[in-house]
Amino acid sequence: MRIAFIGGGVMAQAIISGVKDAGLDASIIVGEPVEVRRESLKNDLGVEVTASNSEAIAGADIVVLSVKPQQLDAVAEDLKGVLTADQTVLSIMAGVKMHSIGLKLNHTKLIRVMPNTPAQIRKGISAWMASDDVDQSTLDFVASMLRAIGDELKFDDEKSIDIATALSGSGPGYVFVFIEALADAGVELGLPVHVARHLASQTVFGSAALQRESGKHPAELRNMVTSPGGTTAAGLAALEIGGFRAAVAEAVRTAFERGEELAGGK
Repeated sequence: MRIAFIGGGVMAQAIISGVKDAGLDASIIVGEPVEVRRESLKNDLGVEVTASNSEAIAGADIVVLSVKPQQLDAVAEDLKGVLTADQTVLSIMAGVKMHSIGLKLNHTKLIRVMPNTPAQIRKGISAWMASDDVDQSTLDFVASMLRAIGDELKFDDEKSIDIATALSGSGPGYVFVFIEALADAGVELGLPVHVARHLASQTVFGSAALQRESGKHPAELRNMVTSPGGTTAAGLAALEIGGFRAAVAEAVRTAFERGEELAGGK
């Protein structure tokens, strides 16, 4: 499989590194305008590089749009007359709907992926979907490529991708704030900063792993650690009084609505 990345930023590098480490049968080229980044991609990841987007996609089976949404118009100009009907375009641009990509590129073989930042350490989760005319071999390869950077969930409707963008795409930001808040509370009570941060991050990491590996509902696990009248019960009561659940729900809802606004050009 020949893969052309348009843009060689952090997420592109994470995917490329994952593909290589997984030993997938793929040759990779990156179209990247910044010379320093081109040299880094070539030397550190061993991929072909070029400053020309049109040159990058020549002969590619999959063209990965790994640029910022506001760069789509410029990229579309570069690809006009070069992109062929048999090539599949895969977008990791947050909030940009398949319909918009198809219109700007005049193309129908499309895949939309919403990865998240833990992909950098192969612990990501990618929500994705594809248009009906993407062939099965390409779908299978993309699934393998996404599993190389973590987990993947394929959806049949685009609204689910938009919700996933607000939940798992933006979710690491919410989790980092929670870790920061836990650590700050520990410091306020007297722990050294590095100790509090280690306790907080490992607690979140271990709790998530326990829920995943046990398969138990989060509420069941919460009940297991909550003794009547105990410390956890007191802490959870404080979270409820502070509106913790409502704040998390509002964060996801607000992120989703902002994504819809951005998709509409606002």
